[in-house]
Amino acid sequence: MPTALITGATSGIGAAFAARLARDGRDLVLVARDGERLEAAASGHREHGVSADVLVADLSTADGRDRVVARLTDPDAPVDLLVNNAGATQRHRFLEADPAALLAQHDLNVTAVLQLTRAALPGMVERGRGAVVNVSSMLGFATGSSSTYVAEKAWVTVFTEGLAGTLAGTGVRALVLCPGFVRTEFHERAGLEMGEPKGLMWLDAERVVEECLADLARGKVVSVPSPQYKAIAAWMDLMPRPVLRRLFAVGERRRNR
Repeated sequence: MPTALITGATSGIGAAFAARLARDGRDLVLVARDGERLEAAASGHREHGVSADVLVADLSTADGRDRVVARLTDPDAPVDLLVNNAGATQRHRFLEADPAALLAQHDLNVTAVLQLTRAALPGMVERGRGAVVNVSSMLGFATGSSSTYVAEKAWVTVFTEGLAGTLAGTGVRALVLCPGFVRTEFHERAGLEMGEPKGLMWLDAERVVEECLADLARGKVVSVPSPQYKAIAAWMDLMPRPVLRRLFAVGERRRNR
């Protein structure tokens, strides 16, 4: 069976990826920090007749990343699809945030994506098949924001786009998923008050994953789920960067009043 390794696999988009891929008959390696939730998730996926291994790891730490790298580079158990989904943000603005917390967030959102992707790709290229899906955000298009999370997601998007060009002709693909608001635990965990998650701009994780995998099958490099977010992404792409910076500066001034 082809094997997929998914980080942040116990909730939200990561859990939706695991559920869909299990239904497709893929064996799974599920990565997250909470061992009990991992075991519960894996048990449910095994009902589809697939293997579901669990790997408890905190990807904001070097030890956690090394554990996942070891699994990705195991020649006796190749991984054909890597989904770098784990990520986090925080409610504090840059100058108010704890420096150690900022570094931990950066290591989770950026260092882990770089390190795990670099670990997985040589084996995929050697076998001539495989794919990496890096989960970014619509906010990655929002250049000019002072948020470190926005900057980190912008890096993920640009990194993956460049990676796709590097992999051309190898049989291995890279895709960056850029969702907008998704009904998950993400904002709650960060302590962000977003109101009730309903309306046109809120998407279900299952829909996000379905559109992402369809885009991957079509050979797309950037996946923006839903027509409404595709329109917003196109608008942001056309806006001059100085204009975007001014818009975000206005928002920051209002928050500081």
